[in-house]
Amino acid sequence: MSTDHRHVRDHLDRVLDGRDAGELRERLAPKVDGEAAPRLAGATRQDAESIAKRWAALGADDVQRDALLDAAAARDAEAYQGNIEHYIGTVKLPVGVAGPLRVNGLYAQGDYYVPLATTEAALVASYARGAQVVSAAGGCSAMLLNEGLTRAPGFVFESIADVGQFVVWATQQIETFKSVAGSTTQHGELIDVRYSAEGNHVYVVFEFRTGDAAGQNMVTLATDAVCQYIAEHTPVKPTRMFVEANMSGDKKASMQSFLLVRGRKVTAEVTVSADLLRRKLRVSADDMVAYWRMSAVGGVLSGTIGVQGHYANGLAALYIASGQDAACVAESAVGVTRFEKVENDALYAAVTLPNLVVGTVGGGTSLPSQRACLDVLGLAGAGHANAFAELCAGLALAGELSIIAALAAGEFARAHRKLARGDSASAGRENGDEPPRSPSAPRSE
Repeated sequence: MSTDHRHVRDHLDRVLDGRDAGELRERLAPKVDGEAAPRLAGATRQDAESIAKRWAALGADDVQRDALLDAAAARDAEAYQGNIEHYIGTVKLPVGVAGPLRVNGLYAQGDYYVPLATTEAALVASYARGAQVVSAAGGCSAMLLNEGLTRAPGFVFESIADVGQFVVWATQQIETFKSVAGSTTQHGELIDVRYSAEGNHVYVVFEFRTGDAAGQNMVTLATDAVCQYIAEHTPVKPTRMFVEANMSGDKKASMQSFLLVRGRKVTAEVTVSADLLRRKLRVSADDMVAYWRMSAVGGVLSGTIGVQGHYANGLAALYIASGQDAACVAESAVGVTRFEKVENDALYAAVTLPNLVVGTVGGGTSLPSQRACLDVLGLAGAGHANAFAELCAGLALAGELSIIAALAAGEFARAHRKLARGDSASAGRENGDEPPRSPSAPRSE
């Protein structure tokens, strides 16, 4: 990735700030002299003494400590065992609710108030507005389309002849691989194996069902067991073997996952009448389709995977609130949004998300605050992961309707100006008045 020479020169002028290249070299050189900072010991210990030692090593003052290690964080320290190392406290984010969001899914059924943890003003208001529009239209239909979480180990051989011999053998071991993987988990199941050869390298993509867990650790342990079996039994030994060779799509957007599935693939749709569009969103179907058409081309021109407005906003806020692996937003927030004008000037809207890596057991879902958010949804614990995935699609659909309406109506910037922590919002409070209502916030009817 190259940079224009004028930008390079401008950047160097700002970085050097009057210093010569020798001074810059000295600043960047490794520093091995002098006493090192204290080492943090006991990474997995959550007792009060270990926590106190970490704070002492940080040299932080009481104000910093009290902000992170309040009474609840100190009391619940043991609850985070297995979720964090070198624990020193918790970071608190504001949580709002968007809803009611009516979902008519194969698994999710009913009206949901969706907890969203975020520091971004206008986000919850926008999703709440979209959710209310979806609900007023009778709710969205949502369908789980596919399920499968992948781990892709890599094997290095001496030659492509060895690769061919290995693949011939491996394709005859599928039932054994399933049995070995199954011995590591009660809830996971190896359901498919795919092979990709590149020279003397072989990538083996193992696909699992993971029950109600997101399953990242589950599939890693199961795949590792299969790799150990392969190392012991294959007639041609690999020179190197890696449990993940970066072909699974883990925590990154990829065309492979977009075209197939990683996690849970869900689609959701709703038809919004012309009257609802006018009253709730102040737009017409023509306005929405015109914006969608231009944004679809913009997405193609910028090289995005899929075409959508802002899945990441709602998914990140919901993932954090409900104890999902927030890094999985990198892959979860891809997909396709589609708008069409239909009979009687109504708007048909649909979203499809092929990479929802979510669960309702395991990971951070059992932590106190996150479990409470799942309880608010009625989706905590076993038996709810598919419903949660359908809810995610419904939330994404609500968010697309609201943000695209704000953009199509020319209200996007004004909404942020009024709801963010700016002068116009605070001025009303100082005068004893309510802050001005955002045009993209929900309207009381």
